[in-house]
Amino acid sequence: MELFIFARFHALEGNQGALEHALAEVVAASRPERGCIAIHAYRSTRDARLFYIHSRWRDEAAFEIHAALPHTVHFIETVEPLVDQPLEVTRANLFV
Repeated sequence: MELFIFARFHALEGNQGALEHALAEVVAASRPERGCIAIHAYRSTRDARLFYIHSRWRDEAAFEIHAALPHTVHFIETVEPLVDQPLEVTRANLFV
């Protein structure tokens, strides 16, 4: 079953550029993955420090492989000190 991922990142004041760069890198590295259907990064129009990733994966197993890849692990290690709120990642299935 196709899996949708919604991830939320709120940058510490002054870290917006570094977070934006890290998001762009991980999106570019993730797109060619075999199980990735789509992945995009977004920036809030009302809060310049708020970013999101929305991605679609072939299934839960494909996302688990993605989560363990070096570029994904590096991304998490890079962004954790750049944000001022805990990382929020939601796994979801389409139901309507």
